[in-house]
Amino acid sequence: MLIVFSGLPGSGKSTLALGLAAHLNAVYLRLDTIEAALLNTGLPSVGIEGYAVAYALAADALRLGQTVVADCVNPLPVTREAWQAVAREHSSRMLDVEVICSDVQEHQRRVETRQADEGNWAGRWKPPMWEAVARHDYEPWTSARMVIDTVSGEKAEHLARVLALVQNPDT
Repeated sequence: MLIVFSGLPGSGKSTLALGLAAHLNAVYLRLDTIEAALLNTGLPSVGIEGYAVAYALAADALRLGQTVVADCVNPLPVTREAWQAVAREHSSRMLDVEVICSDVQEHQRRVETRQADEGNWAGRWKPPMWEAVARHDYEPWTSARMVIDTVSGEKAEHLARVLALVQNPDT
């Protein structure tokens, strides 16, 4: 199964994606980590390269029958469709989870107070500033997905909702 967590930086997607991956003992693919590694090799910038690496790693894991949890902004229909193609090519179930923080002030507070994770953000990659998050090109969804608004509720509640859909897709 491929589970893709999408949303703007600071929405809470990485917290939920990592929690679910740990619970399921799934392969965890964090685009921030992939992009940091690419930048640290000397690339001047990254764009689609990070997603291309993530798609390939997900395909390898799905081929082995592993569950994959991907954690990325996934801002465009083309990136969303590419994840769906990876699942289709490996006859895998897919769940799209869009994570939002509907309170703009709370979202800004989260972004501005976020601490860099040295394991993933070492080197040249840095977490975005609020101005970049607010201006981020993030197109509205037109395909089915689960939406989680992290402005209310607890992490455990949100994870339980996702896990219920993973375990019982018809609910």
